[in-house]
Amino acid sequence: MNAQVKIDQLLMRLTPILDRERLGLCNLDEEQLRQLLPECRCIFREREGICALLPRQIAESAKLTVEDDYRQITLHYAAGVQVPGLTAIILRELADAGIPVNVVSARCHEHVLVRDCDSAHAMQILSGISNRLQYS
Repeated sequence: MNAQVKIDQLLMRLTPILDRERLGLCNLDEEQLRQLLPECRCIFREREGICALLPRQIAESAKLTVEDDYRQITLHYAAGVQVPGLTAIILRELADAGIPVNVVSARCHEHVLVRDCDSAHAMQILSGISNRLQYS
């Protein structure tokens, strides 16, 4: 089976799952990280400092600056899928629609973060990928 056939089969089973919770990317210092660690969805240590993905409510309660609201979309196709090019196809579809995306690759799934205002459109596009392949 060639790689494109395998990718198409996985994309036909793509089930995007939109998390209801609004999230924010926040800069934290070490003390804030220790306090908020149980609430963090994801932590990035960058040269410029610590950036954490937190539920918006938690960030506001901690008086953190949140520049934009994000929503997490979990891409569910099959457990443990590691096929080169699969995520790139999904990102291309979103990019072609003008939707900026941050990607987090975790152990079991790929997660895309989109602005809250783009989340409904992103879900339409992601659902459309599977539908288009099933009916073509």
